[in-house]
Amino acid sequence: MIETPRRVSVSSWALHPALGTVSPGRPGDPEDRLMTPHDGTLDLLDVPAQLAARGIFTMELCHFHVPDRSDEYLEKLKSNLEASGVELWSLLIDDGDLTDPEHGERDRAWILGWIDTASRLGTTCVRIIAGKQPPTEENLAKAVAQLKILAMEAYVRGVHVLTENWFPTLSTPDAVNHVMYTLDGAVGLNFDFGNWGGSQKYENLGKIIRWAEGSHAKCDFSGGVPNVEDYRACLEVTKDGGYSGPYSIVHGEPNDLWGSIETQKKLLEPYL
Repeated sequence: MIETPRRVSVSSWALHPALGTVSPGRPGDPEDRLMTPHDGTLDLLDVPAQLAARGIFTMELCHFHVPDRSDEYLEKLKSNLEASGVELWSLLIDDGDLTDPEHGERDRAWILGWIDTASRLGTTCVRIIAGKQPPTEENLAKAVAQLKILAMEAYVRGVHVLTENWFPTLSTPDAVNHVMYTLDGAVGLNFDFGNWGGSQKYENLGKIIRWAEGSHAKCDFSGGVPNVEDYRACLEVTKDGGYSGPYSIVHGEPNDLWGSIETQKKLLEPYL
């Protein structure tokens, strides 16, 4: 587990309406994209300065927002981060299934390639999907084994591994707690506010908050208005659980990108 001070962070996903571009990169098909790109107005290389100008000095980066993995491009991005005083907290590796019965090993190798990229960028953490198969005993054991390998590989590259309460393998508190307990600190948890719902949402989130080292402070908006009640309820879970990591804003309203980020930043301030 790594100890870090609470602070506001912004994910490149929150900036997606302005970034627009999504770059190729999926296991088994490097030229495939996770989604259709659209015209953007913001260059990734300019993001660190844009964040710093707004008093935000931590960011997360989705792997599919990296347009070029050449040494020249990665050094330029790293240089811009350093010049702006912005920490690249986490590279979000948003694909791959470590529990896939046929392609799990292939996907692990693909994920390792992105851990290499994270290391070259000087990233603190990477977030990895634990698996997309049901949380059976066999699949949980497979997820643990795969994550252990990647945690070791990341460690020697100076990067810490997080996983997340996301996709079927870690879709329940019992599954999350089993995996995190078994890994015994080798892998941390990225605690996402919005991946779970239902009447037991806050109770279930409360059962896993003790493992959290990072978070996706996901705020829902409707008609441009934030769901403040839900957001604060999730923040109270982090407060009660003694959470001490960054709060990464992951939503930006397309018609008011920076305004909606500022709204969420203000809602986060009492919890910093």
